[in-house]
Amino acid sequence: MTYRRKSGSSGWVPAVIAVAVIAAVGGYVAWRAAQPGAGAGPAPASTATAASSAPAPAATIRHPIAQAAVPAPASTAPLPALDDSDASVRSALVALGGDGLKDLLLPQSVVNHIVATVDALPRHELGSSFILPLRTPRGVFRTAETQGILTADAGNAGRYAPYMAVVQHVDPQALVAWYVHCYPLFQQAWRELGYPRSYFNDRLIVAIDDMLAAPAPAQPPALQLEKGHYVYVDPALESLSVGQKLMLRLGPANEAVLKARLRTIRDLLTARPPSTAPAH
Repeated sequence: MTYRRKSGSSGWVPAVIAVAVIAAVGGYVAWRAAQPGAGAGPAPASTATAASSAPAPAATIRHPIAQAAVPAPASTAPLPALDDSDASVRSALVALGGDGLKDLLLPQSVVNHIVATVDALPRHELGSSFILPLRTPRGVFRTAETQGILTADAGNAGRYAPYMAVVQHVDPQALVAWYVHCYPLFQQAWRELGYPRSYFNDRLIVAIDDMLAAPAPAQPPALQLEKGHYVYVDPALESLSVGQKLMLRLGPANEAVLKARLRTIRDLLTARPPSTAPAH
């Protein structure tokens, strides 16, 4: 993954379980955390950029939201309009993720930011405009050098502690039940992002599967500076998707926790029996 030594005028915070799902947001937070000095606020999302690099519109729905294995929602109250949903969505996510999420979750366009984050995770490039649903992690990305080999410092994992606390606090079944109830908002945001013929939940499953397939190197991967950016020395790692590179940056312990949560969420969304697959 490429990391800027100096922050630009915009950037976005990755993570994976704040995503409609704090599940995909939690991952993206970690990606942004590895960019030294990054603390700039969000830039406006570019729907044109997203649409131009979009996957081909799906001819059929592969993962209809109706197949999710969740109990009937406790509330049958009508959903707010997407443009008026920030207060209720933010309140619900904070209730699901705990008080720690209150200080991390940005207040505006929450659903739109989550949808754009999910869309970006399986990509190899982020494009020129970014949005973020969560605030940037504190501190700076640090490296360590051993016998001339530059790697990410193990202490970087501590920067993700507030986000991982949210991941561990969330009840996956309650999260998915809320997501299913609010799905029309996510689908509308997906259409507005530039995908009028495809289905957001299908993209979410693609993003989760992509992160679950992230490799787990036995040793911290070597980094090098290239035109002012940190990049992986191994071309195979450098060519990974945004979401997979994010998994590498979390550290083995955080990655294992996040992958376990993602498997559970995927199983609930696709009505599959609980997964027993080992972490990658």
